Amino acid sequence: MRQQQTIDRPVDLTGRGLFTGEPVTMRFEPAPANTGIVFVREDQKPPIRIPAVVENVAKRLRRTSLRNGSVQIETIEHCMSALAGLGIDNLYIGLNAHEVPAMDGSCGAFVEKLREAGLRGLGQPQEVFRVPETVRVCEGDSYVMIAPGTEGDDALEIVYDLDYGPGGPIGQQLFKFRLSPEDFAEQVAPARTFVLQSEAEQFRAAGLGTHLTYQDILVFGEDGPIDNALRFPDECVRHKVLDLIGDLFLFGRFVAGHVFARQSGHALNHELVRRLRELEEAARLRKRMQSPPVFDIRQIQRILPHRFPFLMVDRVVQLEPGEHAVGVKNVTANEEFFLGHYPGQPIMPGVLIIECMAQLGGLLLARELEHTGKVAVLLSLDRVKFRRPVVPGDQLILEASARRVKSRTGHVFCTARVGDQQVAEADIKFMMVDADPL
Repeated sequence: MRQQQTIDRPVDLTGRGLFTGEPVTMRFEPAPANTGIVFVREDQKPPIRIPAVVENVAKRLRRTSLRNGSVQIETIEHCMSALAGLGIDNLYIGLNAHEVPAMDGSCGAFVEKLREAGLRGLGQPQEVFRVPETVRVCEGDSYVMIAPGTEGDDALEIVYDLDYGPGGPIGQQLFKFRLSPEDFAEQVAPARTFVLQSEAEQFRAAGLGTHLTYQDILVFGEDGPIDNALRFPDECVRHKVLDLIGDLFLFGRFVAGHVFARQSGHALNHELVRRLRELEEAARLRKRMQSPPVFDIRQIQRILPHRFPFLMVDRVVQLEPGEHAVGVKNVTANEEFFLGHYPGQPIMPGVLIIECMAQLGGLLLARELEHTGKVAVLLSLDRVKFRRPVVPGDQLILEASARRVKSRTGHVFCTARVGDQQVAEADIKFMMVDADPL
């Protein structure tokens, strides 16, 4: 089994952002096992840390960016690809600006600097997510999919089909690659980002990349690269593979499986990673469901004041007081609300899914409030999202994680799932009130 890795000593890199042209210094620093990849905006007071995971990805055009509140870090994909390619899974990355340096548009400079720092094993096993089933995401003719690899093989293999149509300067390019540090450094890392001349003109008109010259980036005119030369005949598809490797590393661990992609960009790559995270989360919850319940319905009734037909949690299967809880709501055809919502097409009302999550949040906080004479009453909802309907026969798996608990308020993040699919999520705040106002 491979070990988790970091670097031996800190190293710095300086350059300018690809889109902003802003001067930036990047500092790679060793991190202990199980840290993951963490970007740090050191120009903020205090410094803002943003783990490089897909949950922190911001929606940006043609690049991968992270966000923590109003603080962003732009264009991280080439750096992430270098880390994944070299097998580095624990690192702090400090920045004094909001965009990673572009260097020459590839990740070759990152690979060179990280090798200069030296790699060091951390004595802990390197966890690999082996894809359990085929997952595919698409938009029009573009798609990216991943299938389980060979049993016992923890490698990532990619087949990428890039097709700009016949007769153009790029044409169709096909590249097959099996990830290893040596092959990555030689075959993928030097491949540079590229744009068509029409796209470059649009970026300039929008005030982006105005500092770049034709020597800084591959710009394709009708006859090929303008004032530049290719490093590989198929450099464009190799760079697409470079981006894909970096985006897949947003899973938070290395992913093993067979990837097939056609014309995919960052948005589709991110969506694939989100789907993989959902698969992992569903498997984790299924494992927890096999445990004996922490609270059965009788114990729940001793804690919650709710009664038929408004008691929405059947059992609690895991409880870490003040931190985390997992519960179950079995949705049957006998639920009263199905009589009117809707006749002939029964769908569980979204507000009642929220109520299920809120009641589990109340159970989570109830243990904290057990000896204070307080109960948790719903105060506000934020970032509520519904992703699919809930129908008779579904089993809602509810999860609540405490964000903050004070003497007068509580804040939890809740999700609801059916099988492998998330159906709802919400930030829920509670107000602590006297259990007996008299």
